[in-house]
Amino acid sequence: MRVISGSFKGRQLKAVPGSGTRPTTDKVKESLFNMIGPYFEGGTALDLFAGSGGLGIEGLSRGLDKVVFVDRDQQAIKTIKMNLAELALGDHSEVYRNDAVRAVKALIKREMTFDYIFLDPPYKQQKLHDLLTVIDEHALLDENGSIVCEHSSDIRLADQVGSLHKSREETYGIIRISIFKQED
Repeated sequence: MRVISGSFKGRQLKAVPGSGTRPTTDKVKESLFNMIGPYFEGGTALDLFAGSGGLGIEGLSRGLDKVVFVDRDQQAIKTIKMNLAELALGDHSEVYRNDAVRAVKALIKREMTFDYIFLDPPYKQQKLHDLLTVIDEHALLDENGSIVCEHSSDIRLADQVGSLHKSREETYGIIRISIFKQED
């Protein structure tokens, strides 16, 4: 696993030990960043099911200012912190061990908003519609932001969730990427 573009291009990232975490493939990562970027002039992101932190770190490498990483697995949190330390990205990140729903509630209390939100939950525990609803209801996404949902290709997300609309959807084998934006 590696950073594929930007200031940390080619740098290796550690994977979460075991088989409980499924890293985003380079092909899918490149495609999804081409859909929303591919490079950024600042901005903040939330990597909600962060795993090893690969999506958020890729965003930082491509110009994001800050990423909040959340995962409920202790091994994932340890791996994210190691990857961030290896790249000296501690000042550009916050890392929390928490359940996704509780993390979102905490971010709402802090009145945080994000330019980009990465949602890549375990495929067997998909609650993307519910998360999109909460994100929309509490305005966690900035006006011109994007939500990137990575999910199984056999799952179809609604075209509209509150004021969020699906602006793009691409399938890569068993993986589907759905991009949501605020309705114009």
